[in-house]
Amino acid sequence: QVQLVESGGGLVQPGGSLRLSCAASGNIFSINTMAWYRQAPGKERELVAMLTNSGTTNYADSVKGRFTISRDNAKNTVYLQMNSLKPEDTAVYYCNGFILPSGRAGAYRYWGQGTQVTVSS
Repeated sequence: QVQLVESGGGLVQPGGSLRLSCAASGNIFSINTMAWYRQAPGKERELVAMLTNSGTTNYADSVKGRFTISRDNAKNTVYLQMNSLKPEDTAVYYCNGFILPSGRAGAYRYWGQGTQVTVSS
């Protein structure tokens, strides 16, 4: 069983910063791509940032220059540093990992439970 657990969400004022963490645990053989998505009320879930195990990153245009995705492979953890936050960044943020479990033939996409980020004065 593989689990992704997010932490670090909360309430922050516009212009502030937050760092989200997502730790993968369980019977993991290897982790390929890890990513952060978000879903605001009444909107579809969208990709925020993605990081492959070779170091390639991809960001949504709306967060480029403000958000940074990184990972600690030794800890099976991915981070999202969010700076210069705006009210429109308010959403539930979900961690996503493309993971090969131990003893399985193929990799699967796993989701965390989500963490709320609210940007408001």
